[in-house]
Amino acid sequence: MTISRAEVITSVERRRRWSQDEKERLVAASLEPGATVSEVARMAGLHVSQLFRWRKELCKHGDASIAPLVPVEIGPSVSPRDVAEASLTTAPARRPRSQGIIEIDLGSGHRIRVDGDVDGDALRRVLDALVRR
Repeated sequence: MTISRAEVITSVERRRRWSQDEKERLVAASLEPGATVSEVARMAGLHVSQLFRWRKELCKHGDASIAPLVPVEIGPSVSPRDVAEASLTTAPARRPRSQGIIEIDLGSGHRIRVDGDVDGDALRRVLDALVRR
């Protein structure tokens, strides 16, 4: 004969209330190496989708406070003459460039080079579009 565990809820409320500490403990247990979400949920007596929702909420909340870091490499300084020569060979003649050059390495071989006169709002839109890809 097998005895199964049962939980009797005597209050009028139909839903159980989980404290923030309990949610964090269960989410942490589900993130442990070798742990499965369904096993943790079953042992706690809740549906797997509820635990996935808590994981999503708690992980998103934790990531929002941490700014993403990217590697930065300071390359050799470039003279205005080198910039002028490069712009003549690669692009049609435009207004003279300033001395400040910013190179943004997006990884996977993609790079963006802008000078100090770049419109900040335009650059932000371009970078946002590239990040969403």
